[in-house]
Amino acid sequence: MPFSHSVRGISYTFADLKTVLAKASPLRSGDQLAGVAAQSAEERVAAQLCLADLPLTIFLQEPLIPYEKDEVTRLILDTHKAEAFAPIRSLTVGEFRDFLLSDLTTSSTLTQLSPGLTPEMVAAVSKLMRIQDLISVSSKCQVTTRFRNTIGLPGRLSTRLQPNHPSDDYRGIAASLIDGLLYGSGDAVIGINPATDHVQTVGKLLEMIDTVRQRFEIPTQSCVLSHVTTTLRLIELGAPVDLVFQSIGGTEALNSSFGINLSLLQEAKEAALSLNRGTVGNQLMYFETGQGAALSANAHHGLDLQTCEARAYAVARAFDPLLVNTVVGFIGPEYLYDGKQIIRAGLEDICCGKLLGLPMGIDICYTNHAEADQDDMDNMLTLMGVAGATFIMGVPGADDIMLHYQSTSFHDALYLRKVLGMRPSPEFESWLLNMGIMDEQFRSLASESRQRLLQLIPRS
Repeated sequence: MPFSHSVRGISYTFADLKTVLAKASPLRSGDQLAGVAAQSAEERVAAQLCLADLPLTIFLQEPLIPYEKDEVTRLILDTHKAEAFAPIRSLTVGEFRDFLLSDLTTSSTLTQLSPGLTPEMVAAVSKLMRIQDLISVSSKCQVTTRFRNTIGLPGRLSTRLQPNHPSDDYRGIAASLIDGLLYGSGDAVIGINPATDHVQTVGKLLEMIDTVRQRFEIPTQSCVLSHVTTTLRLIELGAPVDLVFQSIGGTEALNSSFGINLSLLQEAKEAALSLNRGTVGNQLMYFETGQGAALSANAHHGLDLQTCEARAYAVARAFDPLLVNTVVGFIGPEYLYDGKQIIRAGLEDICCGKLLGLPMGIDICYTNHAEADQDDMDNMLTLMGVAGATFIMGVPGADDIMLHYQSTSFHDALYLRKVLGMRPSPEFESWLLNMGIMDEQFRSLASESRQRLLQLIPRS
């Protein structure tokens, strides 16, 4: 069904609902590459005005990808909670924006509403928001998860300690691991991107992290970010698997390109739950996403980057994850051209994910051929803290020498916690105090603690 709206006396017509969504998106290079972006600022405004007048119910009536052709669409529609949606059922997209920004709409309200929202609804409303709107709404959403510690409580900011190494060298990984722990990093997860996905290599890395965790009784969880099939094999072999990781997307075709489907993810979740390794909870799935992945795999069905991304959050939500993060600037400038586009996309992702009830973190990052620099990342880091991102990355020196991109450092997390008065997860904070790594004012005592932790580095 076509839609239309006039701007300055010129009428713009949009062929269908996905065209309205795409044309209403703030400018980004990936949508231009896909040929779905608005051709002018006037056309974008016309699409946004058109979108604002559409009823939220249209997203339940007109699937963007046919129900019979896409299992993500089936998941979205089959799991929609009509009773949770009922309070806003009569609203348009524009009225929904006003509802979200109202002082009368509280964190409790949004928690109750979340099961009634679809990814398309939250993607649509985010396209009508300015930066401060995205931050205001995101900061209202409270999502708490648990495995060995409690993540996402108000006033808390967690970090993933990311000690990657280009050759999976155990000494290099251990050195980065110690460095991160000494700066209070790692309460979200100690998570390694392996250079290879070999079962033996991944298993040894898991054993190394688990040995460190047990020796020092660290209240956190470990993960080697291997393919879910590798993780399943390691569970069969008795490896110390805490979290099940997988990159996911918002279309069945994209997930197929990753070598996964919903049933495989469910199998992996059940296998990991059978190990019963959590202590304060059993949320153990860890998902990564990123705008542009569907376009890169030619699996976007004509959808814009951000709408595809939001649909990935429906996949994540179905598995009650401990952690979800968008790797926002990792793919490159072909998809998000510069710092401005990266920052906007990251805030959209955090806002949409949290509205859908997810524990959303972010890898604040860029590739070296993007029109971005560390000043952009400092700006984004601060905005993400204000927006209530659940966790960020902790990478030695903010430079990932294995994945070859720029991210955030252990010091960046200390900065953000200090200026915003935030702390790590309560269990991890108690451990830092007991180990003498931090004092009561959360000041680093790293030099005094270093010698005790140096014994962690393998000697061979």
